[in-house]
Amino acid sequence: MMFFIRVPASSANLGPGFDSIGLAVNRYLHLEVEVADKWQFHSTSPGLENIGDDNLITDVVHFVEVKYGFSVPPCRVKMESDIPLARGLGSSAAATVAGIDLALYFYDQPVSKQEKARLASVWEGHPDNVSASVYGGLVIGTHAETETHVLSVGAPDVELVCLVPGEELKTRQARSVLPDVLAYKHAVRASSVANVLTAAILQGNWELAGEMMMRDEFHQPHRAALVPMLSDVFQFVEGDQDAYGAALSGAGPAILCFARKGSGARLARRLKKAFAVETVDVLKPASVGSAVTVAQGIGKT
Repeated sequence: MMFFIRVPASSANLGPGFDSIGLAVNRYLHLEVEVADKWQFHSTSPGLENIGDDNLITDVVHFVEVKYGFSVPPCRVKMESDIPLARGLGSSAAATVAGIDLALYFYDQPVSKQEKARLASVWEGHPDNVSASVYGGLVIGTHAETETHVLSVGAPDVELVCLVPGEELKTRQARSVLPDVLAYKHAVRASSVANVLTAAILQGNWELAGEMMMRDEFHQPHRAALVPMLSDVFQFVEGDQDAYGAALSGAGPAILCFARKGSGARLARRLKKAFAVETVDVLKPASVGSAVTVAQGIGKT
């Protein structure tokens, strides 16, 4: 029996929502899966051409097997992805969720999206990208060793313009520049910005949300040295009538600009003229999270 898995990309943090806010976007990882004698992976997508049989997806499959106490048969997997690797658009999170969905296809009990988000957060260590890929839309979550809480608040009515530099930025490198501690007063101020960001999003006040994105104190100031154009993009969107604001997408180096509905293409043209980057993409929030479909078209989630 052949089945298909589709997982959306994601952007994490939105500025001060560090490790807790994620947004699914309409770029996807696709898997075509069928049982085989041994694990086999094949892809022609950029960066995945040489994928071996021992990879992140199979690691996650084995993690789920241990967690639930069952066995997954080896599979032949064809992968296609338009999610750029190591750019801050959740490529590894999408692979993690795909691994969970692949494993649970062979599990004889239903597993809720809440539990999938918990599994993925345990694996990743935080809920932002993975939960967005599970639920779709915008998610707000918190994760600890004993529990994970994720709220799905739907897809926002905005357009997205993503500036994707040609060079990679590994998450490990992006995390290495973050401080180990914040002074108490600093943490309170930074948290207040994150709180206002969340409230503004929930009220649909994207002008205020965009302002709060660029006032983050948790990670963007520290990562700006790794993404030199970040401050220039912030300055650009502050003066642009179509833009609400911008944020480093996850750990970067991609930068996500939030635009008024119907104005994404105009903003993209202006950004492309202003900044020398490999790609300027107009994206949309992805309202639907990961999905599994069998060949006959019968969904299984």
